[in-house]
Amino acid sequence: MSVQREVIEVLRAIDEAFNRRAWHGTNLRGSIRGLTPSEAAWRPAPGRHNIWEIVLHAAYWKYAVRQRLWGGKRGSFPIKGSNWFNSPSAATAAAWRRDVALLDEQHRALRTLIAERWDKAGAGRGYDAAARRHMVTGIAFHDVYHAGQIQLLKRLRRR
Repeated sequence: MSVQREVIEVLRAIDEAFNRRAWHGTNLRGSIRGLTPSEAAWRPAPGRHNIWEIVLHAAYWKYAVRQRLWGGKRGSFPIKGSNWFNSPSAATAAAWRRDVALLDEQHRALRTLIAERWDKAGAGRGYDAAARRHMVTGIAFHDVYHAGQIQLLKRLRRR
């Protein structure tokens, strides 16, 4: 497969999973469209993740894939920590918009690197072409998984 064709395919996969029309139903961005801060902050039970935390988690892993494949300053994610982050104690509209914007920014940044520097992905990091494809399609699967989780949380909240 040519590099150009590979770029087209991986961009299609991550975009369908994130914000483009897809055969499988709701994508990640669609699953949070129209949610209020209180809906995003609702927990199904103590100690369980809420939608807000899932959004931050998804943003972090888009960042992590970029770091693994293209490098960058360690610890440069805008929120201190890694993997799972607590939703803010004050679930305000401004905070929710900020964190949704962070998810959008992380997707755009990943997308830009794939489009512009795919041939440099994993250089010097031990990732061959198959490994980098696996990692990037994995982030698409990650988005679809969490979109389904969010859809379930929204239904549970309405019960």
